[in-house]
Amino acid sequence: MDAQHAATRYIGPSGLDPVMNRIANLLPKLGISVAGSRLLAVRGRKSGEWRTTMVNVLTTADGNRYLVAPRGHTQWVRNLRAAGTGELRLGRKTETFTAAELPDSDKLPVLRAYLDRWGWEVGRFFESITNHSTDADLTAIAPGFPVFTLTPTR
Repeated sequence: MDAQHAATRYIGPSGLDPVMNRIANLLPKLGISVAGSRLLAVRGRKSGEWRTTMVNVLTTADGNRYLVAPRGHTQWVRNLRAAGTGELRLGRKTETFTAAELPDSDKLPVLRAYLDRWGWEVGRFFESITNHSTDADLTAIAPGFPVFTLTPTR
């Protein structure tokens, strides 16, 4: 993947994705987490209004928490970059956090752990890269997959 494509990589919803996304976004609102999913709420960078989408929160063995954007540089990624903070919601429970984007050089272990946990769900967005791919392959795709580390604020 060339650097220019990686910086703008975005895979939009297609086919049944819009219907499935509506269902997936409804579940955390009802307090139902599927494999650790949460509803991410971030203020829009232009409107200032809350924008929400379902995300998978990766918690590593050392207790660090991450958000990975398997579809690339999405609107939620752009909003989170601008806001620097957001909320993870599950039912009535809300957890506020600050976010810091990881540099590409630090993404390798997070991307591998993310694929270990959710490759079955998001593998199609990784374009033949799996949790068994080489370090070089994962490092090569890292620019196209934004990763944020989360720090609770409460």
